[in-house]
Amino acid sequence: MSIDRAVLAFAGVMVLASALLTWLVSPWWLLLTAFVGANMIQASITGFCPAAMVFKAMGAKPGCAFE
Repeated sequence: MSIDRAVLAFAGVMVLASALLTWLVSPWWLLLTAFVGANMIQASITGFCPAAMVFKAMGAKPGCAFE
C-alpha cells in the first residue's frame, strides 16, 4: 500500500469513527471530523502531512502525492 492510499484510508476511518461516536456518544465528536477535514485541506495546500510522515517511517512506499 502506498503512502497516498494509507493516508486516504486513515482519514476515511477517522471520519467514520467520528460519525459513529457522534451518533453514540456526543455531538462534540464532530470536532474530530472538522480536524481531519482541516488537516486534509492544509496538506493539499502545503504538502505537509503528519500522517504521511508516520506511514513513511513505517515503511510504506511513496506514491505520487507524498514523495
